[in-house]
Amino acid sequence: MELTTRRIHNFNAGPAALPLEVLQQAASELEDFNDTGMSIMEHSHRGESYEEVHNEAIALVKRLLDIQADYEVLLLQGGASLQFAMVPYNLLAPSQKANYMMTGSWSEKAKKEADILGQTYSGASTKDENYAYIPVFDQIETDPEDAYIHVTSNNTIYGTAWQREDFERMSEWSAPVVVDMSSDIFSRTLPIENFDLIYAGAQKNLGPSGVTLVIISKAMLEKSTSITQNVPSILRYNTHADKNSLYHTPPTFAVYMLKNTLQWIENAGGLTAMEAENRKKAQLLYNVIDESNGFYQGHAHPDSRSDMNVTFTLPSEALTDRFLQEAKDLHFIGLNGHRSVGGCRASIYNAVSYESCKALRDFMISFQINNQ
Repeated sequence: MELTTRRIHNFNAGPAALPLEVLQQAASELEDFNDTGMSIMEHSHRGESYEEVHNEAIALVKRLLDIQADYEVLLLQGGASLQFAMVPYNLLAPSQKANYMMTGSWSEKAKKEADILGQTYSGASTKDENYAYIPVFDQIETDPEDAYIHVTSNNTIYGTAWQREDFERMSEWSAPVVVDMSSDIFSRTLPIENFDLIYAGAQKNLGPSGVTLVIISKAMLEKSTSITQNVPSILRYNTHADKNSLYHTPPTFAVYMLKNTLQWIENAGGLTAMEAENRKKAQLLYNVIDESNGFYQGHAHPDSRSDMNVTFTLPSEALTDRFLQEAKDLHFIGLNGHRSVGGCRASIYNAVSYESCKALRDFMISFQINNQ
């Protein structure tokens, strides 16, 4: 079965673009998966057909990220928002404080949930400039007694991201490191050994919404045992680790799409290839911003820029409205900036093609020429 609908340039922040090949595979297998006469959505999650999909998804996560045996990979539900609560439920002991690096709205929301359950503080914040930059590493306050240090690796609204050198230096922190990677996981290589827990909603780089990836060290799982005695079973990481993420019915179609998307990444050359392509795509747009003589103003400081979300403003709201309308007429969607920043935002996750980014680049240049 071939997709016959017209494909547009999709720059939505999430749910976001999916690889065309993955959509075509899903379309071809939708009614009859592996000659079983049923859709994968109709299979029992206890049956062999689904369990093969489930286990291959987990195996692909481990292969692509080079995850060793001292970590567990969990496939959960509830999105990153549920993880905002599960992390402190499992890791924040009454005698400790959790340290939240404040780099955007999602950091704020994560800390707000933890505040309900225990003590927290912020070892760094960039709210003073509307989250336009990532904290200077040597100025970050941490304590070896922190229950954990929470980082949001990529800030979709503001277009900022922690850089590779930041990730490398997190090994200097004495406390466990927890990272929300919802909007950039599998977009670049990672020093996994520097993180104790990673969580990510799928709907940016991993597939459709509905499944949430959690990677947690076995040491953290063991530590959580003494903290979760009064936590409901379904909110304990150990519950899901003990049952191979099959404690209750998983989002089977979302896991199937996750598996196919990860297979697409592997076939494309893995994370090294993804990182190189994403850097090329982002540079197309940042070059336009930097060479526009101020017509386009990037929100993020250059050394904090995200390769996933390019945020910028125009000289006036009227020009912004005109830009967005003309873009829509040319089949670019999802370019509206978040209200807290304004302007425009191009979300260029893995499945957004270089050709779409090049087309947007060309439109931005022509729009400036026509409206100066």
